Amino acid sequence: MTDEHSDTDGTDRGGKRRLSRRRFVATTALVGTGALAGCPGSTGDGDGGGGGDGSSGGDGSGGDGGTPSDPTALANFRGSGPLVQQRDPPGGTSITDLPDLSGELTLYLGGGEGGLYLDLIERFKNVYPDFEVSTTLDASASLANRIIEESAAGTSPADLFMAVDAGSLGAVAREGATVSLPAEVTDEVPESLRTDQWIGFAGRARAVPYNTEVLSESAIPDTVQEFPEVPEFEDAFGWAPTYSAFQAFVTAMRVLRGRDQTREWLLAMQDHGALQLNDEFLTSNAVADGEVVAGLANHYYALRIKNARQNAPIDITFTTNDAGALINTSGAEIIQGTDSQDLAVTFLRHLLSSEAQEFFATTTFAYPTVPEVSPAGGLPSIEELNPPDIDLTQLADVEPTLELLRETDVL
Repeated sequence: MTDEHSDTDGTDRGGKRRLSRRRFVATTALVGTGALAGCPGSTGDGDGGGGGDGSSGGDGSGGDGGTPSDPTALANFRGSGPLVQQRDPPGGTSITDLPDLSGELTLYLGGGEGGLYLDLIERFKNVYPDFEVSTTLDASASLANRIIEESAAGTSPADLFMAVDAGSLGAVAREGATVSLPAEVTDEVPESLRTDQWIGFAGRARAVPYNTEVLSESAIPDTVQEFPEVPEFEDAFGWAPTYSAFQAFVTAMRVLRGRDQTREWLLAMQDHGALQLNDEFLTSNAVADGEVVAGLANHYYALRIKNARQNAPIDITFTTNDAGALINTSGAEIIQGTDSQDLAVTFLRHLLSSEAQEFFATTTFAYPTVPEVSPAGGLPSIEELNPPDIDLTQLADVEPTLELLRETDVL
């Protein structure tokens, strides 16, 4: 899909031309989505981009009014809506070019995206009637600890672990409880979103939703460090400190800038009147409703709001090379001791297939991690964003962050 919004129409504070970070959310027809993890009614980690209610948000028709009888048809994996009709077919490897899924896997499935993942698995089962999955659902961190304990005691019954954050995956891998993945899996994903032990399959970017009736993109600095200096943000900026995605963002800041500078920023934002909301979906809604002028949230919440209320005055922008530009990922790994390693590898390859990546992109606006599949909703590609250089597994070290948030009275 051609990115028609990547023209250099912005000017930085030094008068230099720069790539516009705004992606015309407010003027683009958007794909239908289901409930997102972390929204009211969902369960689990609350930081993912999936459907906590088990719905994908699409009707499987790709907007053509009917579901093809061929279960491998792209329309059976694609969401519905005006933008979907305009999308080019995704690149990458089709499931029709992969080995069949046949046999049974035991899957530990973490996070609020459980409904979405189960939906995708059902679509795989429609293609492969001899494929079965036994699933255990819980929060990603809880399942990570469970796998570590089970592996230390002998062998975990899990063949695979899917989690909404790289930190949980990394915690399991560091304990030697995972197997190394073959190149046929890892080579599909950019290095920043995988290791030789796990792969990311659906990404989410930190973003700054803002009310377009009050602010222009040029009023929003390129770094979060400057946010306490923005006059328009005083007593009118929303954040969700109890939300795990926000805590991952603060953890990234602590890793990148150190504890002292992170503490100073938190205190400065409090002095500037940052307003606490319960989660980032509510934060984005508050922006659209004019209750705050801007906030911090994962990118897909503003898109979901705009899909439900196409005239809502909300858009998103991205900061540059700081914690506010963090890209995290949902991912998967194979557990040491599995008797079904070949099948598990084939399953991971299916998560990275054209069909599965299109599913993630068009049902929840998650970022595809296979570069040949374009994001939906007018989003810039991952390659166009400028995230910080950080080992995502370091985001698992959240306890010092919680201590810092409590110390500063943010929590």
